Amino acid sequence: MADNNDFKSHTVDEDIDAISTHASRQRKDSGLWSRQRYPGALLFNIFTFILPALYNTLSKLWIAGIDNKMVVTTDTYTYISVVTEVINEGLPRASFVIIGDRSSRSIASRISLSNTLIIAQACLGGIMSVVIAAAAKSFAGTFVPIEVREESVTYVRISAFSSLFGAVEVAVGAATRALDRPDVPLLISSVKTALNIILDVLLISKFRVGHLDVDVNTQAIIHLSCDAAGALAGVLFFAYLSNILSSSRPSGEEVESRRPSRVALWTLVRQGRYTFIESAIRNVLYLWLVSGIVKMGSDYTTAWGVFNTIRWGLIMVPVQALEATALTFVGHAWGFWRFRVGIDNRTPKASWRDLLMITRPALTSTVIGLAVEIPICITFSVWGARPFAYWLSESDSVADITAYMWKTIDWCYIFYAISTQLAAILVATRPRWYLAQSLCSNIFWVLPWAIAVTRIKNFNKDTAWKWHSIVFGGSLVVSFVIIVVVLAAWSYRLTRGLSRLSRLSSTTFYH
Repeated sequence: MADNNDFKSHTVDEDIDAISTHASRQRKDSGLWSRQRYPGALLFNIFTFILPALYNTLSKLWIAGIDNKMVVTTDTYTYISVVTEVINEGLPRASFVIIGDRSSRSIASRISLSNTLIIAQACLGGIMSVVIAAAAKSFAGTFVPIEVREESVTYVRISAFSSLFGAVEVAVGAATRALDRPDVPLLISSVKTALNIILDVLLISKFRVGHLDVDVNTQAIIHLSCDAAGALAGVLFFAYLSNILSSSRPSGEEVESRRPSRVALWTLVRQGRYTFIESAIRNVLYLWLVSGIVKMGSDYTTAWGVFNTIRWGLIMVPVQALEATALTFVGHAWGFWRFRVGIDNRTPKASWRDLLMITRPALTSTVIGLAVEIPICITFSVWGARPFAYWLSESDSVADITAYMWKTIDWCYIFYAISTQLAAILVATRPRWYLAQSLCSNIFWVLPWAIAVTRIKNFNKDTAWKWHSIVFGGSLVVSFVIIVVVLAAWSYRLTRGLSRLSRLSSTTFYH
């Protein structure tokens, strides 16, 4: 490292000492299962993701008990979440490379960035909620089969405001993970899931109290109320946590404002614009494909919803938890390296040892993900897909279609498990590169196939999955290949000092 950092060579040891001192005062508990260590954070994240996945599974079961034709209506909540994901994967995902920089940024500046993020997301989520509610009929017309479309409009209007609370929840969760407090998103998940399950059991399940006249809209009201309670609990806990973190500031450190600011917003936007554009393109293409799936009829659409519950539910909890943990610690490592080579050095040169230090959390997540997902996919494909699908839908035809879907492309999700962890390296270091690899996958694979399926003759519910499996399964394999190539280029440029890194605001740094 000395060859490209001669101007810093006389202070490198001092910098490392400063980083070590800063890190030690950030974590009182340095044990293996501490929130500030990879194993401890992973454990928190597993529980955080498994609780909503459990509820989403149970809610479909309860709706099927009321009217199995209305199971497909509950999928509109998922599609609203997909629309909201555009804003939830913008600024929040930028938090890992910015707020996660615990080596350079002071705790006050990180809290200021977090407060700015939460307020910005609340505003964007509120706007999104109003727009979706106003366009409820059009939304239902696009994403709900004609058999239950009229009955679903009210459900969409109610669920639209989940965008607001979801945006706040994601912002608080991302910010606090970057601050090494994964217990905050766990609290949010625990509060809303516990309330959801309790109220659903009492009011809409087969074991409900009395003989209440309930429908799918009852579940929407309960879900929305619990989302609001979870988001509020997260905001209040974060406010309490902010005071604790600020009061632990070491003596002699200057008092900085923790208030949100335009400077903090611009700092987030500079990196968040890349993840926002990536998410917008990816999710627009996904919703375009889903609108075509809805035209295939109620059984096919319901099967697709159940398939999503399986793949993005309990089966993918380990992948989601590993990704969140990798993002946090790759962000920390990237901040450490940038501090060491000099925050004003726009073209630093990294050694292979540096790259290993930066990528180790993601590589660890990759190994664990493979060890977990391969047995799960095989076991579920051989024994569990159809019974689980029938349990959720109480329909033989839906269960048969879902089982066929899963067995066709289950192996593709092994590639997804790997590429998700590897992509975390780009998200937490160079979001611009993350956008580039996603554009390659979506523009050169998903988009051409999305256009092609609209022009295929005799495209119906009996032949649709042949083409949809190529689009969805193929995109997972193609994304894996692209992310490997892009990471190789990312590594090469860093080791040659060819990458021009973003300028960081010096007012937020330790000196």
